[in-house]
Amino acid sequence: MSVDGAVPPNFGFEDSRRLPGPNRYFGSPAVTLTALGPAATDPQVQATWAERVRAMAAQLGWPDPEPLVVRRAGAVLLVLRAPADGLLTATEVNEWAWERAAAALGSYAFDLAQDHGEAATAVFITRAAAERRPALTALREAAARHDVALVEDDDAVSLGMGKGSRQWPREQLPVSAAVPWGELHDVPCALVTGSNGKTTTARLIAAVAAAAGLVPGLCCTEGVFVGAHAICRGDYAGPDGARRVLRHPEVEAAILETARGGILRRGLALQRADVAVVTNISADHLGEYGVEDAHDLAVTKLVVAHAVRARGTLVLNADDPILMAAVGALAAAVTARHALFAHSFDHPALATARLRGGATCGLRGADIWLSEGGVEERLGTIAAMPLCFGGAARYNIANISAAALVVTALRLPRARLVEVLHRFGSDPRDNPGRLERWNFRGAEVLIDYAHNPDGLAALLGVARSLRPHRLALLLGQAGNRDDTAIRELAATAARFSPDRIVLKELPLMLRGRALGEVPRLLEQSLRAAGVPAERIGFEADELTAANLLLDGALPGDVIVLPVHTNLVREPLRARLELVR
Repeated sequence: MSVDGAVPPNFGFEDSRRLPGPNRYFGSPAVTLTALGPAATDPQVQATWAERVRAMAAQLGWPDPEPLVVRRAGAVLLVLRAPADGLLTATEVNEWAWERAAAALGSYAFDLAQDHGEAATAVFITRAAAERRPALTALREAAARHDVALVEDDDAVSLGMGKGSRQWPREQLPVSAAVPWGELHDVPCALVTGSNGKTTTARLIAAVAAAAGLVPGLCCTEGVFVGAHAICRGDYAGPDGARRVLRHPEVEAAILETARGGILRRGLALQRADVAVVTNISADHLGEYGVEDAHDLAVTKLVVAHAVRARGTLVLNADDPILMAAVGALAAAVTARHALFAHSFDHPALATARLRGGATCGLRGADIWLSEGGVEERLGTIAAMPLCFGGAARYNIANISAAALVVTALRLPRARLVEVLHRFGSDPRDNPGRLERWNFRGAEVLIDYAHNPDGLAALLGVARSLRPHRLALLLGQAGNRDDTAIRELAATAARFSPDRIVLKELPLMLRGRALGEVPRLLEQSLRAAGVPAERIGFEADELTAANLLLDGALPGDVIVLPVHTNLVREPLRARLELVR
């Protein structure tokens, strides 16, 4: 807001405070402001805006904020670096600079007599001083000297990780001399991100850590888990879930699923991971928080690369051209070693990586192979790995390969990795909500989280590999996808020619849409793709819709249930358990 609190007529911006900016700012504190309207597209306004930000930062004694203008359709973002204890002040500086730049060039009728540079500077100096936390800055510097993580939120600050951590209220921080540094330490830590496969990959890593005798702490879209115990349920694939894991006194290895939403809204909870993996990039959630296309999404996911320690490991999917293109821009900013996986162990990028001593993993013939330091090792045949569905679940071959490289980077025992790969997924409870396979009255039932076109295509590919007599599908979508994405989901379903589709409403996930709007759009798109009307049904409740498909099950059917919430999965499992 402006220093005097006034807002000019037709003035427009979206406050995106605390968001990371484009890739050159990932890994350091930054704030973003999105300007809307005609003034935002004026190059002179943009230049003046950036100049004012830089000049005010100098008055505040801050390092060069390196303001960056990012042009988007109908809007412009200005991103700037800021001190970690000055983000709120930096956001207000950004807003003030935008207002004054637009007004000075006549874009808005605004009283520039109020724009007294010295007065504005005095206001921001006062605000920056109030926001400054010298005790936290000193503790942050001391943590770096002692080589332990510092994790903070609005209420608390902790040092170390898991079993080696200790926590203090944010307003009662100790001086460095009073911290028991000898008792503090980090634990092995992995960040897992990507569009699809995050939860399965993270669960595999946690399972190997447990098999190796460690107590794993896992946060994911299903909750926070320490060892075999659920600490809390819900979507915790963001900073809050990460902090709960990193501060739990029993955790000996931290596996942190790191979703796009958390990165864009709040950044990362820590900057000291041993390894990070990006599973893949799928065009999902576009149009939110300045992410306009798949490249932007790849850059967003790659924020995890900046949290990897020097000489740590960044695990990448060499089969994903969008991801690999975006990685090129990281070279100057990231010191992590790259480890590559691909469907084929003989992928050219993997072969090149092995010549340079890099770790790789992939499929050769019917076996998954891992290489490290020039030594190649067979992990086993996919026919003996339950997650692979005999090779039909190609995406799980990728998830296994990614997890194997993370486990290798964490120096967990290879024998435990092989053991887990040969049993994980044999019981639906190993990987709840992800390719659960049940037998129900002679029909095969697949429960999964597939929530975008790529995920749904992979799931339906597995279903078709089972050679169903009839294929039945539950279909729905959250309301925060645009019309194009919803139509693409329906078109993907239609490609696999289901014999029956039941559309579901998700009343808790409308996210700005009216009741019935998403199912109607799905039905229109299915009909346009050639699905006969008599094959399409609708239920206003997700659980009722799923049960309707189970009620009609016949031997030889395959029923595909992409279920969005655990509240629905649990009663479905209870019903399926009764007739196993």
